[in-house]
Amino acid sequence: MADNEQKASQYMEEAEKKLKSSKSAGECFCRASELQLQLGSKHEAATHYGRFTIAAKHHVSIAEIYENELADMDKAISSYQQAADYYKGEESNSSANKCLLKVAQYAAQLERYDQAIQIYEEIAMSCMDSSLLKYSAKDHFFRAAVSHLCVDTLNCQQALQRYEELFPQFADARECKLLKACEDEDADAFTDAIKEYDSISRLDQWTTTMLLRVKKRINQDDLK
Repeated sequence: MADNEQKASQYMEEAEKKLKSSKSAGECFCRASELQLQLGSKHEAATHYGRFTIAAKHHVSIAEIYENELADMDKAISSYQQAADYYKGEESNSSANKCLLKVAQYAAQLERYDQAIQIYEEIAMSCMDSSLLKYSAKDHFFRAAVSHLCVDTLNCQQALQRYEELFPQFADARECKLLKACEDEDADAFTDAIKEYDSISRLDQWTTTMLLRVKKRINQDDLK
């Protein structure tokens, strides 16, 4: 018992030291919590797990510096991912998803489309399990499909079919119809569809950037 108490204390001290510079802090908090649970101290275990939130907020702050001041998206992605992992350790899924959406956003911008697609799809699926968040699944499926479209039109078509089966409301969404306008890979028709959509619902910067990549890809394919 005494040994475990001492070890738990050591893990906490180690976590505090490593919090500012190492992923291993969360592992130390977790181990400390496990030892406290073995000791029957649920309160202490909960306190140690609560340190995940401190670690998560720390990494969000770091990510925002990389994002807004240093424009280093690689490191911003890494820090947001680490923050998401810590939030998951606290079962703070909403906060974790906010961080993961940042990871997906910048991953797509860096052309890591597979990574972005996986995150958008996972979050969309999790939203479908909640009556409060269900409608927002449309936005995540849309971004996943846009990421598919940056790579290949056929992949996007197959993805849209899956999304419609999983979330039938998506089939009637304007976002889905916009993406289907690219099925014939007609750059002019796709441009008209984008303008029509944008005249009603303004496209955000990320979506605009991705759709311009799609248009560029289609034009390059036409030249082959």
